[in-house]
Amino acid sequence: MSATALPNATVTAAYEAMTPGSAALAAKARQLLPSGIAHDGRNQDPYPLYVQRALGPVKWDVDNNRYVDYFGGHGALILGHNHPTVMAAVQEALSRGTHFGACHELEVRWAELITQMVPSAERVRFTSSGTEATLMALRLARALTGREKIVRFRGHFHGWNDHMTSGYSNHFDGSATSGVVHGLSDSVLLADPNDVAGITRIFSDHKDIAAVIIEPTGASFGKMPVVPSFLQVLRDLTTQAGAILVFDEVVTGFRVSPGGMQAECGVIPDMTTLAKIVSGGLPGGAVVGRKDLLDWLDFKVSAAKGQEKIYHPGTFNANPVSAAAGIATLEILQSTDACARANAFGEEVRRRMNAVLEEEGVKWAVYGTYSGMHIYTNPEGADITPSTFDAVQFIPNMMNKPRGAGITSQVRLGLLVNGVDMNTGPSGTISAMHGEEEMAITVDALRATVRALRREGLLH
Repeated sequence: MSATALPNATVTAAYEAMTPGSAALAAKARQLLPSGIAHDGRNQDPYPLYVQRALGPVKWDVDNNRYVDYFGGHGALILGHNHPTVMAAVQEALSRGTHFGACHELEVRWAELITQMVPSAERVRFTSSGTEATLMALRLARALTGREKIVRFRGHFHGWNDHMTSGYSNHFDGSATSGVVHGLSDSVLLADPNDVAGITRIFSDHKDIAAVIIEPTGASFGKMPVVPSFLQVLRDLTTQAGAILVFDEVVTGFRVSPGGMQAECGVIPDMTTLAKIVSGGLPGGAVVGRKDLLDWLDFKVSAAKGQEKIYHPGTFNANPVSAAAGIATLEILQSTDACARANAFGEEVRRRMNAVLEEEGVKWAVYGTYSGMHIYTNPEGADITPSTFDAVQFIPNMMNKPRGAGITSQVRLGLLVNGVDMNTGPSGTISAMHGEEEMAITVDALRATVRALRREGLLH
């Protein structure tokens, strides 16, 4: 079904007509889960999509509607859904057991691959999620430096731990969000991305900075881009101040390139946080970095130095099934051009989608870098040309806009109705499995969505 199949229907009505199964499950879920969802990024009006199976670059919902998938397991599936090599590794691991409560051979191979691929990874500590990895990275930085303050950037997401809640989608003044101790937020300094003068001033005013953490392509995988030269500024400032530079490569790790953004740009952080692709689409994460930092987790080194070891258990750290998926995925990325294929698709699909916008006379833009894409719906009505859009100039306009606000929610519904699933940005991550068929569907879906919204009077 598509919006054109119901010419007198709104995109919302078309979505409701094609997804009765999702509607029924959502109604039940609202009686059991807050907002009926298990992840804030799945919040959607009138209700979220319920998916029952997926393969490669596509997935099917409970009503058997087929979608080109750019949600991509929240960015975890660089090889698409159900990659045969990864699934074979998972099935073999499952046959041996899901949890041994003991060390196992796979965790050693997994760590070996990470240290081979990620330039900053002298040592590896596995976690169960990216949020846990960023929390541990900050703790390690504070332990090594003996300092308390952390610098992070407005709009950048580093998980939901208490250090990271202000300044992502609200509380841009750094004040504590609901449930967070005020004293904790006082130790976090918020800065504006790409502001060289501002970050230089912060280092001049504060001599107790333990670490700077940043998404190296910019907030939300480049939705609010970081100018690459800014990363070198951070490297220089942290080195001069004896502070720790942390790249949050939970999204970009093994996606931008097999070695992440740091391998691509040549700026090497002291620590890196990883999740998503690192565990092949299964739960898992890691903090990696310099040996002297990770030594704070080492029993013998800590005892020899007379320092208090940082305690770090975790029931599912280096889970053997996640390790198997991670190994299979990383071996493919290390030995093939999978990252390059996803990046090339991204460049071409953005170009074709912008051509649609220009043909339709719509002053929006599809932009991004590598295997990501974002649709800017231009709420201020600026005079922009889609194919030459510079998102850096519009970061202040994006900062205070909730995800899915305004017409963006209708854009996402329109794309769904026409067979394409992106997240609420609307943004998408691309896999190495996306091909020409998915490209054509995506471009046609954008055109149909624009025309449907114009018929509704939502687009002029």
